[in-house]
Amino acid sequence: MITRPLGNTGLTVSALGFGAGHIGSPHLSESHVEAVLNAAIDHGITFFDTARSYDLSEQRLGRFFQGRRDQAVIATKVGYGVPGVADWSYDAVRIGIEDALRNLDTEVIDVVFLHSCSLHDLKWGEAVRALTDARQAGKIRAAGYSGENEALGWAVESGAFDVIECSVNLCDQRCISWQVGSAMRRGMGVVAKRPLANAPWRFAEVPKGDYAEEYWWRWTTMNVDRQGHGKLETAIRFSAFTPGVCTAIVGTSRVEHLAQSVAEVAKGPLPDDLYRLIRAAFHASDPGWWVGQV
Repeated sequence: MITRPLGNTGLTVSALGFGAGHIGSPHLSESHVEAVLNAAIDHGITFFDTARSYDLSEQRLGRFFQGRRDQAVIATKVGYGVPGVADWSYDAVRIGIEDALRNLDTEVIDVVFLHSCSLHDLKWGEAVRALTDARQAGKIRAAGYSGENEALGWAVESGAFDVIECSVNLCDQRCISWQVGSAMRRGMGVVAKRPLANAPWRFAEVPKGDYAEEYWWRWTTMNVDRQGHGKLETAIRFSAFTPGVCTAIVGTSRVEHLAQSVAEVAKGPLPDDLYRLIRAAFHASDPGWWVGQV
């Protein structure tokens, strides 16, 4: 597994990370979750991304890494969902971090993201201040923002954050030249989410109401599926090797899907001509409203 520094945080992460949303499902058995996490470790994955809204995910990661915390860089997301407390307030972030420390059974969390809060809430400042105070107190190692578009741009330029997380994939490229490029120049870590673009090629017709609907329109409009590479291979290699990206997180609850993603990342970057073709196809097809998908 390729490893990279997570910007200037002092942390090192695997080029392929694990999105731990799926394993939070209460419908999965503990033995199944343990098998998936063991497979991730066996494949050399060291970055694990969770959130307070991912059901049992934080608790399961905490139990799995008990006694071997040094094997993982763990990130979670906070700022909302605290009973009786306003979302994005100082206490919402503070309590979210305290809850995560208990759930993850750790003395310090490697990265804590504000989870897709609006530009207005970022500028309000309470959430940012709480995150900064937690970093200064040694409860977290790095402060992050997870989101898109103008809010993401503000987060990069504010100087308050060490890491960003945003959608970077075949169908979501606007951030590459702007926020990802700026973050790279500032020494920030970049976590790419949705590297498979929700796999829109699964659907022969527009999947109305499905999470992949917007990306399906973009995928079919760009028409780049003609280069002799598998769709999953092209997608994940594009995301994981876009300049500035430190790790691309794949969420799954299936060992075989995880192994396939690992094998594709091991092939390295896409050929330069194919990467340029995909970038050009996005710019040529974008009608002006293909913004980052939250």
